[in-house]
Amino acid sequence: MDNLESKVLEDTSKVMENSETERENDKITGIPAAEEVVSGTKRGIEAEVVGRGEGREEKEKENACEKETVQREKCRDQNTCRCTQLEAEPIKDNRQLLEFRVRSRDIDWRQYVQPLDTSVRAAAVYLDRQADFVGSRRREVNEDNRRELLVCHDMMGNYLEDRHFHSSQKYDDYRFVHWSAVDYFCYFSHDYVTIPPCGWLNAAHRHGVPVLGTFIVEAAARLDEFLATEESVESTVEALTRLCQHFGFEGWLVNVEVTVPQGKMPSLYHFVRQLTTATESRVPHGRVFWYDSVTDDGKLQWQNELNSRNARFFRHSHGTLINYAWDEGHLERSAQQAAREQAPQHRVFMGLDVFGRSRKGGFQSLETMQLIANSGFSAGIFAPGWTFETLHRFGYNIKNPRGDEQVNASFLARNEAWWARIWPTLATHPYRSLPFFTDFCVGSGRMEFERGWRIPGAFFNLSRQSLQPSVPLDRNAVHHFDDAYSGGCSLLVTNYERAFRLFVTDFELALGVLLLSYVFRIDGDAVATTFDLLLRVTPLRSNDEDLYLFCGDYEGAIVAPQRCYLSPLERDMPSGLHRLRQFSRSLAVGWQMRHYLVKFDGPVRVQDIGVKCRRPEESSTQAKLGVVYVDALSLEDLRGTWTDIPVYGKRMWNEQ
Repeated sequence: MDNLESKVLEDTSKVMENSETERENDKITGIPAAEEVVSGTKRGIEAEVVGRGEGREEKEKENACEKETVQREKCRDQNTCRCTQLEAEPIKDNRQLLEFRVRSRDIDWRQYVQPLDTSVRAAAVYLDRQADFVGSRRREVNEDNRRELLVCHDMMGNYLEDRHFHSSQKYDDYRFVHWSAVDYFCYFSHDYVTIPPCGWLNAAHRHGVPVLGTFIVEAAARLDEFLATEESVESTVEALTRLCQHFGFEGWLVNVEVTVPQGKMPSLYHFVRQLTTATESRVPHGRVFWYDSVTDDGKLQWQNELNSRNARFFRHSHGTLINYAWDEGHLERSAQQAAREQAPQHRVFMGLDVFGRSRKGGFQSLETMQLIANSGFSAGIFAPGWTFETLHRFGYNIKNPRGDEQVNASFLARNEAWWARIWPTLATHPYRSLPFFTDFCVGSGRMEFERGWRIPGAFFNLSRQSLQPSVPLDRNAVHHFDDAYSGGCSLLVTNYERAFRLFVTDFELALGVLLLSYVFRIDGDAVATTFDLLLRVTPLRSNDEDLYLFCGDYEGAIVAPQRCYLSPLERDMPSGLHRLRQFSRSLAVGWQMRHYLVKFDGPVRVQDIGVKCRRPEESSTQAKLGVVYVDALSLEDLRGTWTDIPVYGKRMWNEQ
């Protein structure tokens, strides 16, 4: 590591203790710093001192629990309760873990955490062009070309504003929105047991993504305690499984970053195997991943590859996250070892540290991701919060407790640009479940909006995040916080030249009845500006034929081969049919709601949803999208007027 890189690490990792910084440096070389040798007498003295300290600490914890019990009894409304029981916290030691000493032990988290629903999205696909709407094909993911993505959120020690169940005012804090590419999300800290906050659980689960906590061992004493006997191993497995069940997350990233005595290696293997078995069998969608750290002889020596020295951990878990200091030789040897294991390569997650330790990161991350993808491996992205955390280098105050608009805008722009660059190496999961609704809220806002009306008060609450676009917005649109229909933001269109994709979908309309509604506004020259929501429809049983629906405002429906131009219904939909029950007369000035009801003469599939907006060349008119709603209706729901599209009868899939 050169001096410049050391300086960057120092500037961006001030929250890490000196020992942690050294440990990260060790990962790059694969050789740990020499461990301190402590005499038996000294260990005994230290144990006695620690024991006395734990006694005082235990008393303090009991007093704190009593105070929290009193506070809980005072709570009347879970929506306004501010007690610390709903605040996320890590577990610091084995006693706290085994005795289930967490503040929220009496909380039924099922009231607060949305269960993971994997039906919300379909199997992943590869996109030829991520944002272009017309002519952008998808390629199916199969067992031969499958690559997955594990995102490891490790930012400034974590448990920041995101630890609160209820809203904080720091609306500009880090938010993650690119869930469509993610297969697993890990919440990481250097605490012994990291329990993901419920805001992250709700945001991830809403998008169909399982969440992992972190079990990290960085002290020999912790290791000795949980590997002491077979009973202690079983108790630790039971305790970790209980945490998953209690808090509603899906599993663990296991990271042992301390030398393991050779005699304890069988116990460590047993622990990983038992934890994997228990998590898989007792936790819905349960998964356990092993981090490339200790080897088969117990040495802490990062291999940066899958090989015979760490293969047994690979066999006992669902996958291995490889340390980020690999090179092309490591990729070749990892592929060879995976073949020997007769295991698919997508179970091997090659690490990318976005801070650029060892391999290229930052806005050069694409080069690293391409090497991973071209070699057929999955990727494990460390610290994507780089896009937020490094803003301080440019003079931004990222620690303003009330948030800052410049920080918010700059972070979102950098974040979109970073993800847009690496997206060609990723697979995208289409949305599948109907009804589909989004108001584009990212889980924060400078104020709240309801039907376009402003409600003062900034908020940051990831549980309120709505379904997000399937691909990076990049230069096509931005999340806009000055004006919205619902939640904390809308989408402000910035591309007025061509149609662009928002959502990759797999919506089956078995009966051929489509309901589409959206809310938008035009600020400026509304007469000369056109706004269409654009849908790509294919036959239900194949995707090699297309029909494009331009859902705008036309003088009657124009039904033609390959392109249909639809006008909205002249009256509001009956309120019982869908979620947008507010009639247009209740909207704030400027917002418009459009409804479309379409009957095809056979089953179809909606595969893409995008935007096509045009304005005069020199115009400064702004278009904003507030809500998108899609549903499949029954024939009995057809009432009033609708548009018939005989796509099968007149072979409208192709131009004639």
